[in-house]
Amino acid sequence: MIRFVVLAVLFYLAWRLLNGIIGKPTVRADKDSGQAAEDPPVQDVLVEDPVCHTLVPRHQAIRLRQDGTTYYFCSEACCDKFTDKPKEEK
Repeated sequence: MIRFVVLAVLFYLAWRLLNGIIGKPTVRADKDSGQAAEDPPVQDVLVEDPVCHTLVPRHQAIRLRQDGTTYYFCSEACCDKFTDKPKEEK
């Protein structure tokens, strides 16, 4: 009977050790922000090209400021297509 208890305890300790090494770390919520403590901060957001509807990271997009609105494009070609359209189609 004692052998069974000792083997069970050793098995449990070995399982916890392997689980800690191999397993994914647990995620705890950050008390201040409500986000998970191990989530990396958001680096950039995706914006949609109004011509071809491609999603592009905002820091890589071509910007066009027109009538107080900023438009983001995946390429110069899309920006040129957008600016060549008559104003009613925008």
